Amino acid sequence: MSSENPFEPRRRARRRALQALYQWQLNHDTPGAIISQFIEEQSFDGVDTDYFKTLVQEVVANQPAIDELIAPTLERVDASLDQMERAVLRLGVNELLNHPEIPYRVIIDESIELSHRFGSEKAHTFINGVMDRLANQLRATEIAHT
Repeated sequence: MSSENPFEPRRRARRRALQALYQWQLNHDTPGAIISQFIEEQSFDGVDTDYFKTLVQEVVANQPAIDELIAPTLERVDASLDQMERAVLRLGVNELLNHPEIPYRVIIDESIELSHRFGSEKAHTFINGVMDRLANQLRATEIAHT
């Protein structure tokens, strides 16, 4: 029996989804093309592949609405938002919106972890602040009951 963390396949799916979304932001391929390319070219051992696909498809499909939610929380001009930070925020906001089964604290923690791993030196502080504000807005009922 494996002693691996049961949440690790989803964590790995988020990492792959973040990388795929970053690529999508730069070249605007279709979600299907990016998903296929990632599955062909990357190792998906221990990755929740279905969740990876879901995240990429949801973020691309809902990108205008997600960006509309993010925009008022930004303290700097949107144009200066780093592409990786943008991808982390889009991924996290998507989970807040579309995955109520995942506690908001987990989503925030995962977003911070992704920004530590892939973002700039101080990205995690910025991501934490934005995600906290958005969680208070999008998950107010959940937060009130914790």
